[in-house]
Amino acid sequence: MGQKIIVTGGCGFIGSNIVTKLVCEGYSVKAIDDLSAGKVEYIEEPMKNKERCTFVEGSIMDSKFLEKEFRNYDAIIHEAANPDVRTSKDNIFKDFEINVLGTLNVLQAMTNNKISKVVFASSGGTVYGETKVIPTPEDHRLDPISHYGASKAASEQYLASYASLYEIDAISLRLGNIFGPPSNHGVMRDFFLKLKKNPQTLEILGNGKQIKSYLYVDDCVEAHIRALQTQLSGHTAFNIATSEGVTVNEIADGVVAAMELENVEYSYTGGERGWAGDVRKAVSDTTKATKALQWKPKTSIKDGIKKYISWLEKEYQ
Repeated sequence: MGQKIIVTGGCGFIGSNIVTKLVCEGYSVKAIDDLSAGKVEYIEEPMKNKERCTFVEGSIMDSKFLEKEFRNYDAIIHEAANPDVRTSKDNIFKDFEINVLGTLNVLQAMTNNKISKVVFASSGGTVYGETKVIPTPEDHRLDPISHYGASKAASEQYLASYASLYEIDAISLRLGNIFGPPSNHGVMRDFFLKLKKNPQTLEILGNGKQIKSYLYVDDCVEAHIRALQTQLSGHTAFNIATSEGVTVNEIADGVVAAMELENVEYSYTGGERGWAGDVRKAVSDTTKATKALQWKPKTSIKDGIKKYISWLEKEYQ
């Protein structure tokens, strides 16, 4: 195999899992992260293999740094981003700078180093916005209702233009709601912490009827590996999630069951959205990824929640 891969955001939630998997499969990997959200300890295991895994602290906002670090590498997996959808309304310029300008810096460093392959972590839950076509296919127009979604959609457009101008194989993975270790944010963790504090009642944002596509992190990582190994031309987008929607109430039920709690009373903040920019219904059609990438999820939502809650119990004991 022997390919040399850079993972931006390589110490983050998804990035660290990708780094670990790549090293296990024989790739040589450099993880780049500014550690604003990620932790080096997340890649302690793969870094034991010093010949195959290295870490460099730095930011995708530093174009000169990227150009230097990208030398003599074969492909980029671009995970680095400002990940908080909820706060994007009040941090529009931060989202733009990190998610859009940062992606431009990555693409420019790639072209200057003649790297012709990039796998980009986009967002299936936010780039489409409110759609009438459920499950939503990749050819649906992008119409985001959050600044975060707009930043991911804009980044995809730059991937498309760079792919055309510089003959780059660019793959955007429009990810659903990814969960699992070592995630330190998201609805499941929020529910877990609330229930640890008070196991009798659980406050749910919105009305609990919001429907989303969720995906356990191991299946997300496998999709990245398949995308890396699949040769395409130009820019191609794939939905990476489960094609069955799950309500917030069902997620709450799964967390309660995994924590072995009973008679938990749910309360609601009200409204159809959990926060400003929250998409009420986002379910992805994954047919294209199944055919082109030979990929499909293996972990059920129920089993994934059990695994994640078990990890959280150890983290917060």
